[in-house]
Amino acid sequence: MAGLSNRRRPIQCSGRKSAERRRSGCSGSAATRAILLLFTVLVVAIVVIWGISSRRKANAQLSQETRELAVPAVTVIHPKRGAPLQEIVLPGDMQPYTDAPIYARTTGYLKSWHADIGARVKAGQLLAEIDTPEVDQQLQQARADLSTVEANLHLADITATRYKDLMKSDSVAQQDVDNANGNYEARRTAVESARSNVKRLEDLQSFKKIYAPFDGVITARNTDIGQLIDSGSSAGTSRELFHIAAVSRLRVYVNVPQVYSPHIKAGLHAELSLAEFPGRHFDGIVVRDTGAIDNATRTLLTEIDVNNSTGELKPGGYVEVHLKLPTSVTTFTLPVNTIIFKSAGMQVATVKDGKNIDLVSITPGRDFGTEMEILAGLKGDESVVINPPDSLTNGEPVRVAQTQSDAGGAR
Repeated sequence: MAGLSNRRRPIQCSGRKSAERRRSGCSGSAATRAILLLFTVLVVAIVVIWGISSRRKANAQLSQETRELAVPAVTVIHPKRGAPLQEIVLPGDMQPYTDAPIYARTTGYLKSWHADIGARVKAGQLLAEIDTPEVDQQLQQARADLSTVEANLHLADITATRYKDLMKSDSVAQQDVDNANGNYEARRTAVESARSNVKRLEDLQSFKKIYAPFDGVITARNTDIGQLIDSGSSAGTSRELFHIAAVSRLRVYVNVPQVYSPHIKAGLHAELSLAEFPGRHFDGIVVRDTGAIDNATRTLLTEIDVNNSTGELKPGGYVEVHLKLPTSVTTFTLPVNTIIFKSAGMQVATVKDGKNIDLVSITPGRDFGTEMEILAGLKGDESVVINPPDSLTNGEPVRVAQTQSDAGGAR
C-alpha cells in the first residue's frame, strides 16, 4: 500500500530544472486550451452567421414571393394573322325576283279556284273565278239605260234636223231651233255617260276571273269556294286571295361591312353556298347596292342576282355569300374572350414589356362565333390577355403565367 501511494503521488519538481520543466508544461497546456477556445468560438460564430444568413435569405425569398404573388397573373395569346383575303363570306337572304299579293277587284262569292300552293303558273293563267250576281244585274241595268238614252238621242237628232229645215222657210222661230239643238247635245252627252257606265261595269265584271300577272309559283292561297270576296271599294276590308312569287331568278341581299364597301361594284362575281347542298356552289352577280352605309349596322346593303331556272333554291332561305374582292385586307383574329366591351368602344388588354397592362382600342370585323376578326388596332406581335377583368387599367403591373399559341395550346 505504501508503494502504491508513492506511485500515485504526483512528481514534485525540485530544483531549477524541475521549475523550468513545470513552466514549459504549464505553458503548453494554456496554449492548447486557448486554441480550443478560439476554435470553439469560431465554430459558434460561423454557425450563428450561417443561421442568420439563411434566415435573412429565406425572409428575402419569402418577401419576393409575396410581392410576386401580389401581382395578378395573366394568360396571354398572340393575335393570329389572317391570310391575305381574296374573298369574304357573309350571310345572305334569298328573296323572289318579283313578289306580289293577289287581291280581288270585284265583290261576290268565290266560285272556283284553279291553283294551290306550290303550283307553278304562267302569266295569264286562270287562278280563280268569282260569282258576281250584283255586278251582273248592274251591268244589265246600265245596258238598258244606254238603250234608252240612245233612243232619246235618235229622236232629238230627228227633231233638230227637222227644225233646221223648217228654219229655211221661216216656219219656226230661231228659239225653237236652238232648243232642239240643245236637247240633241244633252241627249248625246247622256249617251256618252251611259256608255262609260256600261264600260265600267263590264271591266268590273271582267275582274270576276283572276289571272296570274307573271310566271311564278303560288306561295299562299287564302280563300276557298263559297267565301265572300270583298274588293274593299265599298268601305269593306279587302283580303289577299293568293300570293305569287317569281323564282326563276332570285335576289340575294347581303350586308357588306363598311371596310369592304369600296370594293363592291356591279358585275362582281359571287358564289353562294347552302347547308342543304354541301359541296355545291351557285353563281351570282352583284347588280346594285344602296350607295349608302346604314347608320345602325355600318354595312352596305348589296343585291346579288342568281339564276334559279331549276327551282332548287327556295326564296326566303339563308345562304352564305362568297365575295371575291379585287384587293386583299390584312386582318388579325382573336378569341372573343379577349375582347373588352366599354362605352368608348372595343378594346384588348396587352402586356407591354412583359410587365404592365396597355389597353388598345380595336376595330372589329366579322364575328366567327368563338373568334373575332380585328381590322385595325393591332400590329400582330402583341401579347393579348385572355379573360381580362374589367378592373384592368393602363400601366397596371402583371405577370405572365402562361402563353398560349394561336391555336390555343400552351407554348
